[in-house]
Amino acid sequence: MRKLLIVVDMQNDFIDGALGTKEAEAIVPAVVAKIKEYKPEDVFFTRDTHQENYMQTQEGKNLPVEHCIEGTKGWELNDEIEAVRRGSSIINKPTFGSTVLVDTIREIASKEEIAIELVGLCTDICVVSNALLLKAAMPEISISVDASCCAGVTPDKHDAALVTMGSCQIYVK
Repeated sequence: MRKLLIVVDMQNDFIDGALGTKEAEAIVPAVVAKIKEYKPEDVFFTRDTHQENYMQTQEGKNLPVEHCIEGTKGWELNDEIEAVRRGSSIINKPTFGSTVLVDTIREIASKEEIAIELVGLCTDICVVSNALLLKAAMPEISISVDASCCAGVTPDKHDAALVTMGSCQIYVK
């Protein structure tokens, strides 16, 4: 069985930038270690990607903090994460969940048996969104999330997202 790792939005703006938290900063070493456990071809990174018109979008109106504007330092992967990326795929996504990610993983699953593990930021927004999209698209695939390699907007929201994923048969480590 091929094991795939999805590294969700480990970008500067979510770690120590516009929407950064101490919890996000704290998981960076654990995420680096996790990435090193996988072959580069089995790791897929997502990158939250917004444009200059972010404040006019639905998300911008509901979360009026410019972040992850394509081409900025905040949009880039954290330096420690980038250092271990080793050429793995990056999927830019304009919203919380990525249908491109789902299609990419579903294509692999059509050819071989897989299991999926997710890590990253933010547990209660983009991690849970991608986990649920993957589970909906491939209900028989084993999907897990490593709680020690995730951080939410707040610790309470992190915990709530883990409960939600567990309720949806996503294994929480």
